[in-house]
Amino acid sequence: MLILLMLPPTKRSQRTNFPFQIVLEVMNTPGASKPGVSCMPVPRFGVLGSGKGSNFRALAEAFKEDSRESEVAIVLSDVEEAGILDLAGEFGIPHRFVAPGHFRTRMSPEAEEAMVRLLQEARVDFVVLAGFMRVIKEPLLKAFPGRILNIHPSLLPAFRGLEAWRQAVEAGVTEAGCTVHLVDAGVDTGRILGQSRVPVRTDDTADSLHARIQVAEHELYPRMVREFARGISIGPRDF
Repeated sequence: MLILLMLPPTKRSQRTNFPFQIVLEVMNTPGASKPGVSCMPVPRFGVLGSGKGSNFRALAEAFKEDSRESEVAIVLSDVEEAGILDLAGEFGIPHRFVAPGHFRTRMSPEAEEAMVRLLQEARVDFVVLAGFMRVIKEPLLKAFPGRILNIHPSLLPAFRGLEAWRQAVEAGVTEAGCTVHLVDAGVDTGRILGQSRVPVRTDDTADSLHARIQVAEHELYPRMVREFARGISIGPRDF
């Protein structure tokens, strides 16, 4: 929102024949740019998560420091007691539990449509998965085509699916890592946006390798989300 403030004349304004000073200020409303920068709205994204939210924390901290590039608009979880919801509250971000329905590996169509409504009401431009343990289906894919990001703890296309770090140790590979990719109708099959490599040590266990992969995730994910946000187009908004 732009505000025009008419202030009493100064000596400078009197010398230049201006009867008053005009000050433009951008209000700090969600989605608005900060004072001194462009008034175009910044991209907003929603986060879906099922667990404690370590990747979400990395994202929230990164974009709290510079919300001119993008901002977290809402956090949704399919687990009522998920730590990610508590974290969202700590950061002052709106958050909601959405009952998943009776399926084990995916949301019911009604539940996923409810998520879509909440994301659209929050005016998000894209969606970021942060430990969301259900397969994304048509309601979300149709609502945000090519605009859903996920991070997977392997160097895709290797080791798709659950516990990829354990798969890497059991396979005896010398290098693991993490991948940020777009989400499509498959499981960990979408277009790769970026990767970070993590060496596998000879004494690594599944847990020790997983811990080092998580460190790489917390650096890679905010960086790739930032790059993605810079490359998408968003329309004007009413504030």
